[in-house]
Amino acid sequence: MENRLDLNLQMVENILVDFLREEVHKVGFEKVVLGISGGIDSALVAYLAAKAFGPENVLGIMMPYKSSSKESVEHGKLVIESLGIKSDLIEITPMVDPYFQMNPDMDGLRKGNRMARERMCILFDHSAKEKALVLGTSNKTEILLGYSTQFGDGASAINPIGDLYKTQVWELSRHLGVPEALIDKKPSADLWEGQTDESELGFSYKMADEILYRLIEERYTPEEVIEDGFDREIVEKVMRKIKFSQYKRKLPVIAKVLNRTIGREFRYPRDWGV
Repeated sequence: MENRLDLNLQMVENILVDFLREEVHKVGFEKVVLGISGGIDSALVAYLAAKAFGPENVLGIMMPYKSSSKESVEHGKLVIESLGIKSDLIEITPMVDPYFQMNPDMDGLRKGNRMARERMCILFDHSAKEKALVLGTSNKTEILLGYSTQFGDGASAINPIGDLYKTQVWELSRHLGVPEALIDKKPSADLWEGQTDESELGFSYKMADEILYRLIEERYTPEEVIEDGFDREIVEKVMRKIKFSQYKRKLPVIAKVLNRTIGREFRYPRDWGV
């Protein structure tokens, strides 16, 4: 049976490497910086970036919190060492703990968002320091489900894997030779010990991708997806996540006052006039 999510992996590799070179060079940068979490998404982006720019022009920054698993740090180091990219390790605990202490009622979601935004602050600071463009590491599944932090891990200058579903990220990672240890482990935002993405979402990435592919790429209605054999409750849950996270996928909405409002009438590409 044909897998809807199958890709021509060599073609996708070529597209994404060319995309990175073009988008980074056209705005005057030669180097890139990204966060290395020890997960598969950042590993794949690091591998693509090393191919596009050479390892000497890629800076990978690990930013663990005190509750981060040792495995995540070890896997991050594995990616850095296997590629030979430049690296830094910046512990975020002394940066975020004072805020947590000021707000003792913070739940896990708020703490996770605060940590994600601290990490992105660090990346953009190093972007200025190193004259390196910040690469995003969010995949299409996460973006569609809203499983990211606005202005945290959802922020970047360019994102090479934002049009790849999670299962496609795994396949392209195998194709590029990302270490199997990262491909095989359960995806986790590493917010607390034992936390996994799929347990929080309430369904597997494989199931999510099959549903999302039908809804987004093939324009199925939710009823048509259910008729294909998927559980109604999960399909409806996926639909709710897509709808209620739309604000995360847009730039801030600007109130219209004048004739040519940015994002409406004024939509020139960023290389306008070049």
